[in-house]
Amino acid sequence: MGMNKNSILGWATLIMILMGLLLIGLGVYRYADVAGWGFSAVGVGFFAIAWVFSSLKGRV
Repeated sequence: MGMNKNSILGWATLIMILMGLLLIGLGVYRYADVAGWGFSAVGVGFFAIAWVFSSLKGRV
């Protein structure tokens, strides 16, 4: 089973979504002070990068 470019982008998208959810969860539940806003903002950034990976999946 070889991995082509599209399957690698699919796995990268999945990992980025999981990391984004983890960072947003840390920001909401673990760090409820000012640091939580930073964790949540970085988590949203991970979602944006995952969206780019997902949109590139059929074009590369």
